[in-house]
Amino acid sequence: MARIIESPSNPLVKSLVALKDRRARDRTGTFLVEGARECMRALSSDLEVLSFLHAPGLHRAAGPYEQLHGLATDRVPDVVELSDVAFGRLSMRQSPDGLALLARRPSRELGRLGDLGGSLVLVLDGVEKPGNLGALFRTADAAGVGAVLVSGAGTDLENPNVIRASQGSVFAVPNAVAEAGAIATYLRQRGHRLVATSPRAKSAHWEADYRGSVAVLLGAEDVGLAQRWLSEADELVSIPMSQGAADSLNVSVAGAVVLFEAVRQRALSAPRRH
Repeated sequence: MARIIESPSNPLVKSLVALKDRRARDRTGTFLVEGARECMRALSSDLEVLSFLHAPGLHRAAGPYEQLHGLATDRVPDVVELSDVAFGRLSMRQSPDGLALLARRPSRELGRLGDLGGSLVLVLDGVEKPGNLGALFRTADAAGVGAVLVSGAGTDLENPNVIRASQGSVFAVPNAVAEAGAIATYLRQRGHRLVATSPRAKSAHWEADYRGSVAVLLGAEDVGLAQRWLSEADELVSIPMSQGAADSLNVSVAGAVVLFEAVRQRALSAPRRH
């Protein structure tokens, strides 16, 4: 039977509100997943979900709630019904749909990834802006990327805005967080070629070979990839720009351009079905 909490001053609600801050997420090892689509993808993954939180007064449609409730009944040990006001306290959205999960932070160690042989991998170095990080996960999901490997002290994959911008793809794409050196060693040991993006590269992004075991490397918009990655890479590529006022692309857009060139090449080289 679900617990019912009306007061926004309830201790549980206060602890959930605190998870908006990274320090609370780091201290407790837990985080919130909000929104019907995001919750559905979280429940469809191997994420450990501790509580299903919902506000009946905010459900916009019966369908998402019924689906989520069905999955939650099988997987989640705790169901909490909140008043609209209480849910509004923990929500990060202007118009919340009244659906959220409390989850335990997953292990993001490199060693937990499966066999990446022959796969396309995305490496993000120092990409800290939640919107960009989430959008890149969404693109990686759409492009069939085998894993996203992330380095950088500021990276926080449990940030609510990362989860929202990814539309839950952060739960669908295998991922790991590690130091740059560990990621480079990991990929080399598995035979991946490293294709790094750099505005100073002489080769256009479509000139690289993205077939087989390949890792695409992207850095933060303001500073780009660290020199160690540029030195480590097998090939440097840039996205050609016109002579207009814009001299660069948002990193999530740049990632989409390169990844879908890789999708195009890999589709052309794949055996045709008869």
